[in-house]
Amino acid sequence: MPIEPAAFRTAWPQVVRSLAVATRSLDSGEEYAAEAFARAAAQPDGTIDDLVGWCVRVGRRAWLDTVRHQAVLARIQSQIARAEVDAVDAPTAPGDDLDDRVALLFVACDDALAPGAQLVLAMRVVCGLTIRQIAGHLGIAEATAAARLTRAKSALARTRGEFVVPDGPARAARLPVVLACVAGLFTVGQRDALQPADATQDPARDALTLAEALVAQYPDEPEVLGLRSVCRLGLARRPGRVRDGVALTLDEVDRSAWDQRLLSAGLADATAAIGRTRPPGHLPGRFALEAAISGVHAAARDAADTDWPRLAELYDALLQAWPSPAARVAHLVVLGRLAVRDGGDLGPVERDLDELVADGPPYAARDASLALADLARRTGRTEEAAGRYRELLDVLPAGPLREFCRRHSG
Repeated sequence: MPIEPAAFRTAWPQVVRSLAVATRSLDSGEEYAAEAFARAAAQPDGTIDDLVGWCVRVGRRAWLDTVRHQAVLARIQSQIARAEVDAVDAPTAPGDDLDDRVALLFVACDDALAPGAQLVLAMRVVCGLTIRQIAGHLGIAEATAAARLTRAKSALARTRGEFVVPDGPARAARLPVVLACVAGLFTVGQRDALQPADATQDPARDALTLAEALVAQYPDEPEVLGLRSVCRLGLARRPGRVRDGVALTLDEVDRSAWDQRLLSAGLADATAAIGRTRPPGHLPGRFALEAAISGVHAAARDAADTDWPRLAELYDALLQAWPSPAARVAHLVVLGRLAVRDGGDLGPVERDLDELVADGPPYAARDASLALADLARRTGRTEEAAGRYRELLDVLPAGPLREFCRRHSG
């Protein structure tokens, strides 16, 4: 039977978590879940009423078959005797109200793994990103991302032995990496799909769902509120960014099309995130600052009305909290805006952007190239801008942003 994408995305983490508990291995949980969904897809229509329960039972049977074939039946005799429905109930221990995907995130972000391995494992197994998307987000080769994934699964099995959802203190220690994973999922969604063709396959929407589940667990944590604010404000501002299949510049965006409900909720989160920074006077964290930045953009009536000096200050602070190539490019874009507006010297900004084009990771190099093309276009250097847009046609995937470059390349 065909499995609807929305049903699959809802059922997958539940089945993986159930089977990981049964097999005591995240890797095995994922493997037998994939086998169960493949068998579900081969069933005639109308034969499966409960996709999660059916896949858990089938995955558990497949695992037990494997165990039998490995001649260790005696070791698991008591588990075989249990009613299969227990496997459906297994993932939720008394008092454990964790969302299944969030629970898997905390498992994947184990501090026994290297930070890069944590991100790759979580973004692949839990967030469902492809190796290509993960490699692009992290600025590494696809082969490197694939190798990290393999090593992470092996290291997790070797170090922890069996699948266990961490307790409260361990979750708190892993929370920063979990937030980075959700932020990465959101970034990929916004970068790859300005106008998603299928709302059920939208990484940015999935990121908001995860952020909301994290806020349910940490309602007073500024960084968690900040991340939800970033997701809400980013999605609120998505409508109006594309016209006739072509991306629009910040000056052209139809702000009347923005989602006012999400906008209001995101601004409330941003205010709360900055207001709850602890201790008072302490520099806010990455996501509280990113929320404040998104809030400045969201509150402006148009691009000209945007408080660019305030954004420059916020990016200065962000670079202290999170000195990443992505933050550096965004900071330079703001400085370029100010230089054009005030008649300042663009030389230092363009030199720094050129440096990122030459030496930055692929995503930062791409964004820096777009920023340079935009500066050339807005300062009347038409031929230079067209040349830069033509070069970008070779690296951008098909979509609204590529069509924007095509429109301005001739």
